[in-house]
Amino acid sequence: MAASRPSRSVSARDISIGCERLDGAGSWDTLEWTKIEPVTRSVSHANFEFLLEAERVLDEGHGVVLVNTDEAGTLFVTNFRLLFLSDGTRNIVPLGTIPLATIEKFNKMVVKIQSTSRNTNKSSSRRLLQIIGKDMRIIVFCFRPRTKQRRAIFDALSRCTKPERIWDLYAFTCGPSKFCNLSPKVRLLNEYFRLLGKGFHHASMRMIEDGSFTMSNDSWRISDINFDYSLCQSYPFALLVPKSVSDDEIIQASNFRARSRVPAVSWCNPETGAVLARSSQPLVGIMNTRSTADEKLVAALCAQLSDEKDSRRKLYIADARPRKNALANGAMGGGSESSSNYFQSEIVFFGIDNIHAMRESFARFRDYLDTHGAASSDGMSSFLRHGGWTWGGGNLSSMSASVSTLGDSGWLIHVQSVLAGSAWIAARVALESAAVLVHCSDGWDRTSQLVSLANLMLDPYYRTFTGFQALVEKDWLAFGHPFSDRVGMPSISGSSFELSRNASSTGSFSSSPLRQSSGSSQASNSSHAQNNYSPIFLQWVDCVSQLLRIYPFAFEFSSNFLVDFLDCVLSCRFGNFLCNSEKERQICGVDESCGCLWAYLADMRSSEGRSHAHYNLFYDTLKHNGPLLPPAAALAPTLWPQFHLRWACPFESQAGELEAECRNMAIKFSELQKAKEVAEMKAKEYLAAMEILNVDLQNEKQVSSSAINLAKRASKENAAIQRAVQSLGCRVNFTNSSDSTVDVESSLMETSQRFSLPRRESEYTMEHNDRSDLSVSITVVADDVVPSSSPLGQVCETLCPLRTQGRGCQWPDAACAQLGSQFVGLKANFDAFDRLSIYDRYFKSE
Repeated sequence: MAASRPSRSVSARDISIGCERLDGAGSWDTLEWTKIEPVTRSVSHANFEFLLEAERVLDEGHGVVLVNTDEAGTLFVTNFRLLFLSDGTRNIVPLGTIPLATIEKFNKMVVKIQSTSRNTNKSSSRRLLQIIGKDMRIIVFCFRPRTKQRRAIFDALSRCTKPERIWDLYAFTCGPSKFCNLSPKVRLLNEYFRLLGKGFHHASMRMIEDGSFTMSNDSWRISDINFDYSLCQSYPFALLVPKSVSDDEIIQASNFRARSRVPAVSWCNPETGAVLARSSQPLVGIMNTRSTADEKLVAALCAQLSDEKDSRRKLYIADARPRKNALANGAMGGGSESSSNYFQSEIVFFGIDNIHAMRESFARFRDYLDTHGAASSDGMSSFLRHGGWTWGGGNLSSMSASVSTLGDSGWLIHVQSVLAGSAWIAARVALESAAVLVHCSDGWDRTSQLVSLANLMLDPYYRTFTGFQALVEKDWLAFGHPFSDRVGMPSISGSSFELSRNASSTGSFSSSPLRQSSGSSQASNSSHAQNNYSPIFLQWVDCVSQLLRIYPFAFEFSSNFLVDFLDCVLSCRFGNFLCNSEKERQICGVDESCGCLWAYLADMRSSEGRSHAHYNLFYDTLKHNGPLLPPAAALAPTLWPQFHLRWACPFESQAGELEAECRNMAIKFSELQKAKEVAEMKAKEYLAAMEILNVDLQNEKQVSSSAINLAKRASKENAAIQRAVQSLGCRVNFTNSSDSTVDVESSLMETSQRFSLPRRESEYTMEHNDRSDLSVSITVVADDVVPSSSPLGQVCETLCPLRTQGRGCQWPDAACAQLGSQFVGLKANFDAFDRLSIYDRYFKSE
């Protein structure tokens, strides 16, 4: 009976009709694709919101199951990545989504499973596609039978993961976009200027074009001998070399070094004169050939000690290879130096294996994580492997065997060897102020690992974002680490990494229907023997993560930054790490045609500032402001959870949960800090407003005080005027109105007269008839001229502060001036009264 369709996304285990044990100890849930309703809907490519810029869908398959997580969805092949979209959530499934350049190899597999029905002997087959990534993941997709979807996806991957030309990569299709790449040559010169103690100089393209970048100090100089890459095609255009050695001698010395990679300075201490240099192996051969020019160039690295004029500094020549490998290379024309040919030198062998051993170790390490992980590529948890329900089947010997498998992979041992060699170099340079020359065979793999890691230990600048970029661009990109060959991408010549693909593989597996070693099969070995793919740079970043674990306060960047940085490098989305050398990138026009990885990562950090996950919350510039010299006991490496376990053990890979919690607390603290700053700004605004109000209040008080003083002064003046008028024998009462009303009362008669006096400015003389009983004479003159001989003038001169002898009134608007105008109206009324008296007498006489 057919199983009912579940409400959530279609799952292989939801519709399984049973589980049958196979030849090995593993098991597999039988998939009955005939019970799954076929997916008929199609999504318009134009509506894909999850596509990146210039990304387009090339092929797709519906009803595909991601075996690792038992999740059904739609599988897309684009020109940049293999993308798995969940049918249930319509979201991208990170485990099933991998950039095409990150795919190391892929295989078609057919698994036959015997039917559980007793009435039939038919066996069903499952069509699978295994994807093995360079980022530690192994994923398997299961396709519906009789749909040819797997063939279509497989063919699309065959075309896209192995482009014929480098210009067919997505990095060139997308273009620089907003992540433009400034010239790496300018940044290299700026780093050289810093090492020479001339950091105040700033390089430019104009400086490069006119050749004015050849600066120097007392010991070292920048040479342009390789400006056109004629000296060494894999070296940068500018080299930092001893000042005492001429360019002609450098040319002669290049003939004695493999691929003409002469000894060049990678790092120097301007204070102590200690130097770290790099080169390739000498071409001594079986005849122990010598080169005077090379010996002089190497001897020039050992400048005299600053505090001892008669003593030369010690020279160490660090050969990264095992001694037996160096001797074997001597039979092919290579070899190693002899301490007798280089004055006061010591030869040290680090015993680090070559790229092929690293590749095989990485494959075994990846298989171990996939086999014993929670999200294994065969769909089985490690808890259920070997028929038991506990880890390792509850068998102590099985548990010990799995642990020994991790040790047998050798990956952590190789990491420890690189760490130990780098720490030894850093100690010689920092503690002895010695000169150390590092090389391997070609000087671009193990040499780059050791020199760059030693630089990271010696110089705190390289432990910042800016310094880390300068370090990678100098010791990896400029000095010619062959990224195209090691990552497996096409180079300028058009050759590319020959991907290992098995057309199909049918049969049973020893432990699981899907268990197939990612690096131990015969086809895989033969393929790896024909290519130069090797996770050298990944191993170096792993070493950096180990240092970050040992010294959590010494690095500005976090482990999350290293993971994102490594993902960007492996994806080949940007042009920084394409091609094999600086010359090839210049020929391809990578800087102008592709985006910049550093600009992309910087843009990510700028969105959140210091609270971004790329920043190390514990970074303290004062705690480790000098060299990092880890003792041997501290160099025991462990798994890098954020990178090694993120696919096989996603829950356990979150070892940085404590850091995440601290980051959340830091974010909250930052928000509180911002709120505090806002509150402080508002408080300052309020204080400023209060100060303004206080100033206004003080001004109002001053105005009010002035008005009160003026009122008091006017009152005194009015009182003085009243006394002056009263001295004339009158008592005057003033009322405030549009027309002043004056009551004049004579002191010699009992009568009182009220006059309405309009304000005028004139001069009158009023005299009463001689026949009257009362004769009053009042003289009113102009407001500004009051004779001093009059009683009113005498009063003004005595009491008014603004009236001076011989001058008029200086206050025309004062009450005394108004009184003069009022006297004019008083005289007019007296004249009218006088005429009225004459008329009355005249009429009486008649």
